[in-house]
Amino acid sequence: MGSQLSRRAALAALAGFGGGALVGCAPERAVRPRLLDPISVPPFEAPVAVTPPPPPAIDVEAVILANEHRSLVAWGTDFAGVVRTGAEAGHATPGAVFLTLDACGGPVGSGFDEALISGLRAAGIPATLFLNLRWIRANPDLAAGLAADPLFSIQNHGSAHLPLSVTGASAYGIPGTTNARSAAMEVWENHVAIEQLTGIAPRWFRPGTAHLDDVGLSIAEGLGERIAGFAINGDGGATLPAEAVAGAVSGAVGGELIIAHMNQPMSGSAAGILAGARTLRDRGIAFGVL
Repeated sequence: MGSQLSRRAALAALAGFGGGALVGCAPERAVRPRLLDPISVPPFEAPVAVTPPPPPAIDVEAVILANEHRSLVAWGTDFAGVVRTGAEAGHATPGAVFLTLDACGGPVGSGFDEALISGLRAAGIPATLFLNLRWIRANPDLAAGLAADPLFSIQNHGSAHLPLSVTGASAYGIPGTTNARSAAMEVWENHVAIEQLTGIAPRWFRPGTAHLDDVGLSIAEGLGERIAGFAINGDGGATLPAEAVAGAVSGAVGGELIIAHMNQPMSGSAAGILAGARTLRDRGIAFGVL
């Protein structure tokens, strides 16, 4: 009997040991993960392009009214507000040279210096072209081609190529505009024409003969255009021989606005400007546009 109890106890102990071993070696019971609440994701929406509001329309009559009783203080080609350099223009590359070419229009001013423009294109030299309304009307296809060329910036050289005055002051025998209204129209009529030509409102104005008074300057600025003067007279109104033009252009040290002409194909302007521009480029000077 005692031996049977001992045997029974031994078997029970053995069974208990084996059961513990099986339990200890068995894999843990898989735990079902708790389902998280679904994340609410809004449907994808493409970003909406934000179009900046158009600039406020220019009130021409208000500009005239604001200036018609002002007394002028300054007259000429160089006084406060007339931009002569890239730094004064606030240009991103103020050390560049800014070649600005006028097309004056009228009976003796509506020509086209193809050699000059072709030479600039071949050399990849940019320029700012100041076109007069009379020149645009005389050369619509040329004007459209120049406007489509990214090498050139098209800007405003007035409607009738008059000095911008409120007293009729003249320069080189050309009488200027006579009051605030006529000054405003000298700027505005061609402003509209250039915007139609290029799709962009002009930002710069150069009066006929480059002369103006400070009231005219205020009027132009009120109409959205700054005054482009010059630091170097490149071709003397398209009267200088090519050698003199080349010397004037190549005398730039960087930063200057150079005035010259693109409407007198029989002048020395083309040969002189291109030679001077090559010299500047060889010296490492870049060219910019307004």
